[in-house]
Amino acid sequence: MNLKNKEEMRNLIWDTLERKKISKYPKNWHGRIPDFYGSDLAAGVLRSTAEWKKSSVIFSSPDSAQKKVREYTLLDYKTLIMASPNLERGYILIRASDARGNEKIASTKEGAFRFGETIETFPKVDLVVEGSVAVDMSGGRLGKGKGYGDTEISHLFKEKSIDEDTVIATTVHETQIVDKVPREVHDQKINMIITPERVIGIGKGN
Repeated sequence: MNLKNKEEMRNLIWDTLERKKISKYPKNWHGRIPDFYGSDLAAGVLRSTAEWKKSSVIFSSPDSAQKKVREYTLLDYKTLIMASPNLERGYILIRASDARGNEKIASTKEGAFRFGETIETFPKVDLVVEGSVAVDMSGGRLGKGKGYGDTEISHLFKEKSIDEDTVIATTVHETQIVDKVPREVHDQKINMIITPERVIGIGKGN
């Protein structure tokens, strides 16, 4: 699959996930990052990696598909930074100590504000986890079309919270891996793909 038009690719992925009954909420995910059956398993695969285990601070998008990633972050006593939905309220930092016993609630969009605090100064981030509509083996990532993921990654670079060696991962279903994602100059790349079945590392040369 190698579609030049981003919107065509998004619609194809959304339609495929719906047709194959992979999407947890069919018909509602057009225009959004899809949550898929197996997203919790993908989070578990990420949790088992060396990159996860050596991380102290993890940044996550607020998407439903990454909810278990956020919960595992707090359960493993790591610091979580979450982007607020649509970046309307900036970024939220949640300390594991503040969410102890309430990790499941604190990992939700609403609970993050209850147990965390909005921040303007960022600590060093060891691992970034973004939601995606589609990805390719060269590190191309396609979001829902609003540019939030690219903005989040760019902001972390600007704040010097991450650098070129930071792992930027995404958790997706195998169906979301395509031959080539159409790219523009401003698009940020990822360097690790996690599915319920495997870990795909992407080299710098790709």
